[in-house]
Amino acid sequence: MRCKICDTIAVHLFRRRVLHKYDADYFQCPRCKFIQTEEPYWLNEAYENSINIEDTGIAKRNIIFSKRTSLLLYFLFDRKGRYLDYGGGYGLFVRLMRDYGFDFFWNDPYTENIFARGFEHLEDLKKNYTAVTIFECFEHFLNPLEEMGKILSYSDTVIFSTEIFNNKAPLPDEWKYYYFSHGQHIAFYSLESLEYIAKKYNKKLHTNGKSFHMFTSKNINNYFFNFLLNAYLFGAATLIKIKLESKTNSDSTLLQNQRASI
Repeated sequence: MRCKICDTIAVHLFRRRVLHKYDADYFQCPRCKFIQTEEPYWLNEAYENSINIEDTGIAKRNIIFSKRTSLLLYFLFDRKGRYLDYGGGYGLFVRLMRDYGFDFFWNDPYTENIFARGFEHLEDLKKNYTAVTIFECFEHFLNPLEEMGKILSYSDTVIFSTEIFNNKAPLPDEWKYYYFSHGQHIAFYSLESLEYIAKKYNKKLHTNGKSFHMFTSKNINNYFFNFLLNAYLFGAATLIKIKLESKTNSDSTLLQNQRASI
């Protein structure tokens, strides 16, 4: 197989059973260290439910990511800008960000929008977003570079999450993120592979070295980026709710008026 990031011939790494029934081969690129599965013929079965039952951290993750992202946007970007959550799942993150006061919209072709109804992405807004957020999706990408191109068509800045490793492949029995049991994770990134993607699209990479990252054209101090990511631990995100006007009530009024006009 060829690496889906840098097109180098990938080396067989190990074989493991996915979905408790299919023996799948995993490969690692010797150049950028990206890990990928063989062509994942099991995806239709893996996505019978787009959000798998094992994801018990979905609510906690969205709460933490909303705090971190609100700090990044407040201090580094246009507080009055328009933002898109790509692969937004049930819409919980969009609702949380609108509750902070940011003008967020939702997009996800595979999952029902439950919490952010009325704030779906409209295609005519393309390229008008200050930044795009995309959380816990990169590891699902069948064609990462193709998906990256799509995402960057909406904005020059992408704030995202995916667990990374430092080039040496994690042992299959020691890294939970492979998630063999549900079979949805098929792409695994090293720091080097993220740097390769950033260079390919002429972006700067900012990362906490673990799971939270950003591609952007802006000049941002990486120490300040990481300071903001951790500032939520000291309640800093609460100050943003005070400084910005939450859209919780105004969104309700807007949606009521829209229904009344139908």
